[in-house]
Amino acid sequence: MNPTVVLELCRFFHGASLMLLWGACAYLCLLVPSTLADTVWRLLARPFFLIAVIAALTMLISLPAATALIGSGWSDGLDIGIVRDVLLDTTVGQAWQAQAIAAVLMLSAFLLPENRRRLGLAWASGFGLAALSLTGHASMLEGWLRQVHRANDVFHVLMGGGWLGALVPLISILRLLDRPECKVDSRRALRRFSTVGHWAVALVILSGIVNTMLILKRLPTDWSSPYQRLLAIKIALVAGMALLAIVNRYVFVPWIGRNPRRALRALRLGSIAEIVIGVAVIGLVAVFGMMEPV
Repeated sequence: MNPTVVLELCRFFHGASLMLLWGACAYLCLLVPSTLADTVWRLLARPFFLIAVIAALTMLISLPAATALIGSGWSDGLDIGIVRDVLLDTTVGQAWQAQAIAAVLMLSAFLLPENRRRLGLAWASGFGLAALSLTGHASMLEGWLRQVHRANDVFHVLMGGGWLGALVPLISILRLLDRPECKVDSRRALRRFSTVGHWAVALVILSGIVNTMLILKRLPTDWSSPYQRLLAIKIALVAGMALLAIVNRYVFVPWIGRNPRRALRALRLGSIAEIVIGVAVIGLVAVFGMMEPV
């Protein structure tokens, strides 16, 4: 398989894994009452472990794929000496080292006492997401502008991951609303998600605009450019996610008091649709993030 395709797939699965883990665990740690968070964690712990394994495996595969892309193909990507040179002497290698540390921390989090695992996983996956900025387009800039761009990249992916990843435990919480012992805590967790979600959506959009201005210095309107075409599609999908979030909050949530079953079903489907669109956005970024931004 072409090294470019392999690296794009690694970027997609790695980024999606980190975002889902970060958002889900941060939501459970910060906004969900502890008793309910324990219940949801028991439901999701095994899938979370599998996602962490996927993040670790794609991290491992990405180094020879990146080396093959830098060099002359898979012959270089599988040459230990060349891989070592890339690892130690390039920004790609530095970014990979940070991802390796994040992967070790994520897997190690599952060895912590049960009540601390989701916190450890939140910190580790958040660190991994932040480290993705080391290979972003900010590297093309110099001085303080590079640092500003990199900081905005970190903020953008953390806000985006927080929004997307939190939807995973939210779906489980919606199902737990039917349980009398979970109803009060579930309603509190939903209200908190709604409040914080407003800010997350707004900040994702704002930081995305800043990134676009820093890279292109204008809106992506040149449809002859593959980079701008994919970026424009990403913007449209994020706008669709934001619209779905608004419909969920201001149409379906008020239905809960009048028609709980129908409202909860609509909320679950709306949340699943947001996750699907969010994963598509990550796929686009995995591709155009490797393109020349022209």
